[in-house]
Amino acid sequence: MLSFLFNTFIYDPIYNGFVFFVDITPFHNVGLAVIFITILVRLIILPITHKTVRSQAKMKALEPEITRIKGETKHDTQEQTKRVMELYQKHGVNPFSGCLMLIIQTPILLALFWLFNNEISNGFSTERLYSFIEIPQYISLLFLGFIDMSQRDIFLALAAGISQYFQIKLAVPPLPPRDANAGTPSLKDEFARSFQTQTKYVFPVMVFFLSFKMFPSAVALYWATSNLFSIAHELFVRRKAQK
Repeated sequence: MLSFLFNTFIYDPIYNGFVFFVDITPFHNVGLAVIFITILVRLIILPITHKTVRSQAKMKALEPEITRIKGETKHDTQEQTKRVMELYQKHGVNPFSGCLMLIIQTPILLALFWLFNNEISNGFSTERLYSFIEIPQYISLLFLGFIDMSQRDIFLALAAGISQYFQIKLAVPPLPPRDANAGTPSLKDEFARSFQTQTKYVFPVMVFFLSFKMFPSAVALYWATSNLFSIAHELFVRRKAQK
């Protein structure tokens, strides 16, 4: 049942959209089709991601106030949580908005990874094609004239890893510096700092490694394109918030 729903409402539309872009792009270029289908998918889920990015931007703006609350209630975690949640509610911030975006994006990401990792490497299948979609007779796998989308490529893997670093740097607010007079930091604060460091530095390295060692360059191109879209979106929201 879940497989049927996934294929019918997520994978098949994305697959047919991708084949459509391959058909209409100059020289039926797979690399350009990867960029176009990535942008299209990001535009479709933009209303949800936009709310999440706006909520994260508000949370960043509230960091000084949250730091003050934590300093005043460092010995009462229940009161601290209550006051922080009241602050979020006052400013219309949903701290759990990122979870909704993750739930929605996960099946879409799985569909895109399956598409780029299997269909491109093994050839397009006609079984899932809609009646009005055709596979062109000639397909170019060379992006920019020399990067084979069905093979691994270190340059696109680097682009994916570097863009992932800057995307995380923009999206994740920096933690406030340690207060020397606050005594021994709590386990919660230490975990938050450790998690942020791993997210900021380890995850981009993982993206590079996976893009270069495990997946064809089409996946790396998707990753880089998606990250650049996220960076542009984040900067747009920030600029609009400053006006």
